Amino acid sequence: MTNSKNSSTNSSQSNELYAIAETSGQQFCFEVNRYYDIDRLKAKEKDKITLEKVLLIKDKNSINIGKPYIKDAKIELEVVSHKRDKKILVYKMRPKKKTRRKMGHRQELTRVMVKSISIGKSVPRSSSTKETVKKETKPKSEKSTI
Repeated sequence: MTNSKNSSTNSSQSNELYAIAETSGQQFCFEVNRYYDIDRLKAKEKDKITLEKVLLIKDKNSINIGKPYIKDAKIELEVVSHKRDKKILVYKMRPKKKTRRKMGHRQELTRVMVKSISIGKSVPRSSSTKETVKKETKPKSEKSTI
């Protein structure tokens, strides 16, 4: 019994940082340096993807919950490969009518690896500087037209 308790505490310590994010209409629990198969994304292999629809982030000491999303939180993913899921057979039959139809479906997937999970205000700072530059340029153009 002591071994099972130790193994459960070790597994909880290894999951110190994780995040729940929304992508392709589903919610996933992401951990750093793990692979995940999500619906096919229009990205090439080894491309970087950033998810900004983060619902929850758990650190060692705290839990951040969004309403509905956490501001300035992001998860950086790297596309590892594109693949297809195993085949699912769909069999439709109408009883007493001699009507049968057998079809198959393979879902297109993208395998991604989580590189980092972060909460930071670096992205809004860069966007706010761009907004101030745009605000300065607009009055100059208005003054020249008057």
